[in-house]
Amino acid sequence: MSERKDDRLRVAITSGDPHGIGLETILKVFSDPRMSESITPIIYAHPEAIKIHKRLNNIEEFQYTSIQQASEAHPKKVNLLNVWKDFKGTLEVGTASKEAGELAYKSLEAATADLAANKVDVLVTSPINKDMIQSKDFDFPGHTEYLAKIAGTDKVLMFLVSDSLRVGIVTGHVPLKDVSAGITKEKIHEKLALMQESLVKDFGIPKPRIAVLGLNPHAGDNGLLGTEEKDVILPAVREAFEKGGLVFGPFGADGFFGSGAYKQFDAVLAMYHDQGLAPFKAIAFDNGVNFTAGLPIVRTSPDHGTGYDIAGKGKADESSLRAAIFVACDVYKKRKEYREYASTPLQRQEFRDRDDYRES
Repeated sequence: MSERKDDRLRVAITSGDPHGIGLETILKVFSDPRMSESITPIIYAHPEAIKIHKRLNNIEEFQYTSIQQASEAHPKKVNLLNVWKDFKGTLEVGTASKEAGELAYKSLEAATADLAANKVDVLVTSPINKDMIQSKDFDFPGHTEYLAKIAGTDKVLMFLVSDSLRVGIVTGHVPLKDVSAGITKEKIHEKLALMQESLVKDFGIPKPRIAVLGLNPHAGDNGLLGTEEKDVILPAVREAFEKGGLVFGPFGADGFFGSGAYKQFDAVLAMYHDQGLAPFKAIAFDNGVNFTAGLPIVRTSPDHGTGYDIAGKGKADESSLRAAIFVACDVYKKRKEYREYASTPLQRQEFRDRDDYRES
């Protein structure tokens, strides 16, 4: 590997589904030259795909330099790494197709390989079509599970974050009919541990306050509308609190978000996908970020999908992608800072004294 030109963070950015809005948002973000002043962005796609999206979305300001491998990336420039060697140069923007899914996978595979080889520092993934990307090489519900498999762990947390709200999910990408069976004390403890560790190490919150939601309407109404709260969720919350965690609940989801109670906590643990993501996107859609906690690497993503209905029309909002890039860099730096604090007993004690941090 060639010597790095400077210490700017190298940010790998995948194309996502090239028939969706991923490349449009990338072009819009990096049409602002200030975005590449403090980082070294590397986009994994193809020059012809860039040309197509520039034309369709009337984006003239975007400029880039082509490189053959990530180690050649130029600081203060937007770098394009061609990972679609057999690309025919045409895209059916706005439509779902297996061909687009294959291109999305090639981009993800190449960026992930460079991340594993330490050729880049963080990974930002653009939206994929979870159905069209399926193949013998990608047999996963989404990015989170794919990256967890590569990292050799099954203990990860889908963590949606913004300036005003952070939401984690217990059961993730599972059918609604399977949610109740997937909620156990062990699973709640696992997700709480991942959330607490991430809040401390990734977000610099030494003593995080976490709210846990119930599963049923009104958190079960004392067993009238379901017993999961009494039998599983409340005991798990109590045990976590007794071990020193600032963990509270279970709360009824509707009133919790509607009343603004979430503002009193550093993060919220929801029981299933839509229970957490629906209010999160309603509150923080423009700057929401999907972060995978528990991985040894840093990966973020915008909190929206492929947006086929607006793809190629110049309507996509790039704010979430921009936020995903900022969060990835911030988490990388927070982890480094935490490691430095934890490297000596004196610094570790100063960190605890400063913020009244207590390990559970």
